[in-house]
Amino acid sequence: MTDRAPQPVDRQLPTEESRDLLALVREIAQREIRPEAAEEEDSGRFPREVFTLLSEAGLLGLPYPGEFGGGEQPYEVYLQVLEELAAARLTVGLGVSVHSLACHGLAGYGTKEQQGAHLPAMLGGGLLGAYCLSEPAAGSDAASLTTKAVRDGDDWIITGTKAWITHGGVADFYTVLARTGAQGPKGITAFLVPGDAEGLTAAVPEKKMGMKGSPTAQLHFDGVRIPDARRIGEEGQGFTIALAALDAGRLGIAACAIGVAQAALDEALTYALDRKQFGHPIADFQGLRFMLADMATKIEAGRALYLAAARLRDAGKPFSRQAAMAKLFCTDAAMSVTTDAVQVLGGYGYTADFPVERLMREAKVLQIVEGTNQIQRMVIARHLAGPETR
Repeated sequence: MTDRAPQPVDRQLPTEESRDLLALVREIAQREIRPEAAEEEDSGRFPREVFTLLSEAGLLGLPYPGEFGGGEQPYEVYLQVLEELAAARLTVGLGVSVHSLACHGLAGYGTKEQQGAHLPAMLGGGLLGAYCLSEPAAGSDAASLTTKAVRDGDDWIITGTKAWITHGGVADFYTVLARTGAQGPKGITAFLVPGDAEGLTAAVPEKKMGMKGSPTAQLHFDGVRIPDARRIGEEGQGFTIALAALDAGRLGIAACAIGVAQAALDEALTYALDRKQFGHPIADFQGLRFMLADMATKIEAGRALYLAAARLRDAGKPFSRQAAMAKLFCTDAAMSVTTDAVQVLGGYGYTADFPVERLMREAKVLQIVEGTNQIQRMVIARHLAGPETR
């Protein structure tokens, strides 16, 4: 074997504490996540114990306030943690991103009483969350959702179906967007629903081409009754809450995409340095060297793009356009890099004996979740040219 194996990413981190944090994440990834990733993804096993470990290590609430059990880390650091976790196993990296998304509404729009009552368990108490916006007929057009919440005294009764829910059926709590008023975005309200609420059931998880270890399922709300104390924000504010969460969540997806791409490049580079043809490592051949150079360049560009957006967020500046750009570029880059990694390995790349075929299948979903890349282009164009006039 060659002694020129890929080295850990040389990260630019703001503090010594953040460098120690990334070292801890790498250690957990190498010891607890990566060794079982291929087998568990193949069998469709959800690694709940890994999320429990991450919660105990304080890694499920990194970007949230310390007063409620969060890690008080800037997004610049949190996203690089996601990247490391996704490089080890996308089910885990994306799962942490989804959990953070599910906490976003309460952390940003909840009352102090709500935050004190729920956030400590959500951020560091071993709970796992999910985010419920999409529906069978309301994916990209989320403002047309039809799940209803009807007021009944001091309670709300939620009825409807949510679709494509990551952690559907295994989450301990769900942030749910439901219609409480007229059609359109102004008639939507956010709620915090316990995972064991009466009338809440999950369908059989979807059979997917990748991320088989992460359950994605429809959720059925059959007259689920929750108190008004679990309403997040004001009535009719739900869509605003959802969009703010999605901006942050898109950065999480971008970071996960770069993690998957980095893992694929590492596998391709190791193979190219070790595999010999015509008496030389295949990494000596110019055609392949250029492929590796292009793969590495896309990864570096994507990482720089998502970190630039994260720093805007950390500075309290608008970052919606940059988040859409990062999600678009990084997920397209992941699809390209993983496809090229399969090509570098040739026939071996097409087999399950090597991880690049799994990474390629997983990269595809990242171009779809948190708003398809076509939606990202619409978001970017609206920032540039204003709303469509048609």
